Order: sequence, then structure tokens, then C-alpha cells
Amino acid sequence: MHAEQKINMNMNMGLELKKCLASGFRWLQEVKQCHCRLLRLGLHHDTFIINTLLRSSLNLRATQYATVVFAQTPNPNIFLYNTLIRGLVSNDAFHEAVSLYASMRQRSTFAPDNFTFPFVLKACARLRNTQLGLSIHSLVIRTGFERDVFVNTGLVCFYSKNGFLSHARRVFDEIPEKNVVSWTAIICGYVEFGYCEEAVGLFRGLLEMGVKPDSFTLVRVLYACSRTGDLASGRWIDGYMRESGLCGNVFVATSLVDMYTKCGSMEEARRVFDGMVERDVVCWSALIQGYAANGMPKKALEVFFEMQRENVRPDCYAMVGFLSACARLGALELGNWARGLVDGDEFLCNPVLGTALIDFYAKCGNVARAVEVFKRMRRKDCVVFNAVISGLAMCGHVGAAFGVFSQMGKIGMQPDGNTFVGLLCGCTHAGLVDDGRRYFNRMSCVFYVTPTIEHYGCMVDLLARAGLLVEARDLIKSMPMKANAIVWGALLGGCRLHKDTQLAEHVLMQLIELEPWNSGHYVLLSNIYSASRRWDEAEKIRSSLSQKGMQKLPGCSWVEVDGVVHEFRVGDTSHPLTHKIYEKLESLFKDLREAGYSPTTEFVLFDVEEEEKEYFLGCHSEKLAVAFALISTSAKDVIRVAKNLRVCGDCHEAIKLISKVTHREIIIRDNNRFHHLSEGSCSCRDYW
Repeated sequence: MHAEQKINMNMNMGLELKKCLASGFRWLQEVKQCHCRLLRLGLHHDTFIINTLLRSSLNLRATQYATVVFAQTPNPNIFLYNTLIRGLVSNDAFHEAVSLYASMRQRSTFAPDNFTFPFVLKACARLRNTQLGLSIHSLVIRTGFERDVFVNTGLVCFYSKNGFLSHARRVFDEIPEKNVVSWTAIICGYVEFGYCEEAVGLFRGLLEMGVKPDSFTLVRVLYACSRTGDLASGRWIDGYMRESGLCGNVFVATSLVDMYTKCGSMEEARRVFDGMVERDVVCWSALIQGYAANGMPKKALEVFFEMQRENVRPDCYAMVGFLSACARLGALELGNWARGLVDGDEFLCNPVLGTALIDFYAKCGNVARAVEVFKRMRRKDCVVFNAVISGLAMCGHVGAAFGVFSQMGKIGMQPDGNTFVGLLCGCTHAGLVDDGRRYFNRMSCVFYVTPTIEHYGCMVDLLARAGLLVEARDLIKSMPMKANAIVWGALLGGCRLHKDTQLAEHVLMQLIELEPWNSGHYVLLSNIYSASRRWDEAEKIRSSLSQKGMQKLPGCSWVEVDGVVHEFRVGDTSHPLTHKIYEKLESLFKDLREAGYSPTTEFVLFDVEEEEKEYFLGCHSEKLAVAFALISTSAKDVIRVAKNLRVCGDCHEAIKLISKVTHREIIIRDNNRFHHLSEGSCSCRDYW
């Protein structure tokens, strides 16, 4: 009777133990206690219970403990091997998973099955273990699993991750019944290696086969559209999602917002964003960064403040977008306020945030703060060095930029292409032609960095501004790639500066062929004709603009006063203080004329009387912004103005004199360079 009671008690305890295992665990200590009871009851031979115990341990990321439990199990079967291999892979323990697979092949008499192969192949893909992956493919064929969709999907992922796209495509094409996972695997492989058009084509094939994409498929194919700027395909996918009711997923909707921002369609990005029922910080960040990157910095700030009102805490990327917008607007006070929203150590430990902060301070003209952040950063990668080099170069501290570059060499950090873009831009801003040639030549000869079109563009800009137009043109002819609009535009800028209308006309033909929709090229040629007093030809160019329905991008300047960004356009009368602003301008021009200022009327495009030209020049947005700042700030405050276009030559000369007669420090940053004006001199040394 005693023995029978003992058996019944053990059975009850065993049932209780199984119920406990089935309900799951929250802590590893609970798993260990259950394991102890299992051993006391002699149930460590029960593969079902051991399997459940393994899953519980692995769900708690206790891979080491799970491995110990497995090792203590006598004669583990294929199910236990599969559970542990899968759990190890799911916990990124790829080396351990591969070792366990090798142990299974050596010690057991059974072969791996269609549950073993996919996870071992995933481990091989992550470890780039090509040899083992190929041997597994061979074993798949020998064991008769070559038509299994799950095993073949694992092979597609393995080959894709290792860059063998032709092998991946061959395996994919041989899958008899492809599911959404296998389609997603091949699409991801093409996207990862930059074959984005092919990825979109595969997505079309998926739909034609009647397969319904999941959220991960949609996220990847939208990313493919983002990388190539394929707005048409992105819109088509958006339409499909709306028809199929797939827009409710926050991750897919966020990817859609990101795609539209990357393709420059902010209206559509905002439409998708406003239609989202649930919005997380990632979606807010995508919209903020989109506005900042697409030349709408004030909108970026508005969305950031909207996010704050919704009590969403900004993440790293929202902060990067906000600081980028502040940098574009020269809004130093707002940027400093935003810096206080994040723990100071995070800026110094996170290279992404630190780089954004360095860039922000440099573009606001506070080079000392930018260098201070750089020096205090605990993690300095090449991107951080590039940020401070570009910042110093942009602000006219070219020698200091060269010094930071030397520092990179001393600590053994290899420069990349962006490093040399910063150095060459510095040479361009300072007019250092010989230094520019030296860095350009050392790129490939010493540092084995292949010059890209950006580097050629910098060199063309440097040579053209220095008046070496023939050399600049010859450099374009010798380029290993076809020149883009930026390169030709740099040469056209030099033609304007040195009034070479003959070469300018040739350059413009190239630009019109590349960008027939861009009004800026026509406007620049019109400027050249106007400066040379060829009024009829200038008018002909402007008439062609009107006939084609193209408009010149209006000049816009921003200035920050007491944490508020004010916007001005040419001839603006919308500001509440318009009357006082124009009164201040009139007073300033009187002082400027006494100081010897004469309006440079060649910068006005129209064939009108000189007096009328002077009026047009006086209404430029940067002059209005400076006048407003002078009546709204104290004498000790630095005036920071940002402009979306290049500052015209007359405004540059006028504001330079304004800094002298008012004894004010003025910083102007346009889309081309940085101007630090004080007591009648400018950091750009008038080299343009």
C-alpha cells in the first residue's frame, strides 16, 4: 500500500510539474526550481518535459543554462536538438548553434530534418560560414528535403546574406510552392546588395502569383523605393496597401512615411502620417528628419513641438532631425534648449548625436562649442572626425581642419571619402588651389580612397572660382564617370564669377540636358548676361522660363530672436514690424553711403533704371533679416541669418559694411558657404 501511495504521489507531482511548465515562467530561478523537482522525481528522461524546460530557459535568454540541461539529458532525440538549436539562433548564439549541430552529426545516429536545416542555415548566414552552408545544401539534397519550402527558404536567406544572389535566385526559382516567407527572403537579398529595382520587380511577381505580402515584405520593398527615389513605385505600393487594408500596421505606415520623405514628397508623407491611428516615436522622427532634409526646417520644428504636446519622448533620430533644422535656420537658442532634453552623456557617448551637435554648432557659427563637443566625446569614429573637419572648413578655420586631419593619421584612423570632401570644401572656401590639388592626388595614391563625383565636383568648384576655367573644364572631360548637374553647376558658377559667357553657354547646354526642369540654370545664365549688360539675351532666357511655366525658387532668409525663428522673403511686408524694419534699412543705407557704399546693381537681373535697381537690392531677404535683428537684439548679441540660396554680391558687401558701422558681429550662412562678418571684414575673404 505504501509503494502504491508513493507511485500515485509521484504521478500527481508529475502532472503538477507539467501544468507548471505549460503555464510558463517569468524568472530563471523558477525554471531552476522546477528542474530540481524534475530530477528528484526522476523525470529527466521525459523528453516532453525536458523540451518544455529548454523552451522556457531559452525564452528567458538563459542559453547557458539551457545547454547544461541538454547536456544532462541522456540520449537526446532530434526534437531536443532542434529546440536547442532554434533557441540558440533566436538568442544570437550562432557559434554555439553551429557547434551543437556539429555535435549532433558526430554523436547521433539520426539525420537532421526540415526543422534543423533552416536554423543552422540562419546561423551560417550570420557567421558568413560559407563552407558549412554549402555542405548543408549538399546534405539537404541527399536527405530528400530539396523541395521543402522552409528548407529552401533557409537556403535562399543563406545565399543572399553571403552575396551569392544568383545561387539564391536559382534555389528560389526551384521552390514548387513559394510562400510569403520565401518571397520576402529573396526580396531582402536583392535590397541588401543594392538591387532595388529587381526587388520591386519581385514584389510585383509576388502579387501576380496571388501571394499576400506581410508587414516585413512591405517594409523591405518600401525601403527599396526609398533607396532609389522610386516615387512612382512607392505610390503604387501605397495604393495597393490602401486597397488591401494593410495601412493599419504602425511599422508599415512608418516605412511609407519614410519612403515619401526620402523621395522628397512631404505632402504625401504628411497625409500618411495624419492618417495613422497609432504613432510611435520612430514615425515622428521620420517626419521630422524628412522636413529637415527636404529644405523645410521650420516645418521640422513645428512637428517636433507637436510631438512634445503629444507627450512623446524624442529619440536619438528625432533629436538629430531637430538639430539639423536648427542648424539650417541658424537657431542657436532653440538648439541649446533641445540639447537640454537629452542627458549630456548621451551626446558624448553616442556618435550619431555627437555628430549632429558638432554640425549644429558649426553651422550656427559657434566653432568653439563644436570643437569643445568634439574634444569631450568619448567615442570618436570617422564620422565624428568628418563632422568637425567639415565644420572648421566651412567656418573658415581651414588650418585647424587640416590639423584635425593630421590627428586622424596619428591615431591610425583611416579617412574615408567624406573626409576628403570636407578638406576639399575647405580649400575651395579659402581659395587654396595647391592644397586642394595635393589632397585630391593623395586620396588615391596614399590613402587608397577612390575619388567619387563629389570629389571631382569640389575640385571643379575650386579651380573655377580661382579663374582656372580651362583646367576645370579639362578635369570634367577626364572624369571616369559622366559629370552630373552639380559638377557642371560648379563650372557655371565660375563662369559667372569671371564673366566667361561663351563657356557658360556651353555649360548651360549640358545642364539643360541633365535637368531641363531646373529653373536655376536659366536664371544663372540670365545673371551672366545681365552682368555683361546683354539685356536682350537675358530677357530671352527669362521669357523661355515663363513659356515653360518654370519659376525661380524665391529667396528666403531666417533669423532667430529670443528663441523664435522669423522668416523673410524678398520685398517682404508680412512681418508685424515691417514699418520699423524698412525705416531701419533706410537709416542704414544712409550710413552706408556715407561710408562709401554704392549698390552693385549688376546683381539685379532686369534692364531698368539704376534707382529702381537699388530699390530691388534693398529688399533682398537677407537685408530685411539683418535689419529686423538690429532693432530686436542688444548690441552684444551675435546676429545669425540663414538663407536658402546664395547671398548675392551686393548683399554681401552691404552687410559687411553694416557690421562696421553698427559694430555688430553678423553670421550669414547660405546654401553655398559661411560668412562671418565683423568690423567690415568677412571670413570668406570675398573669395567668390
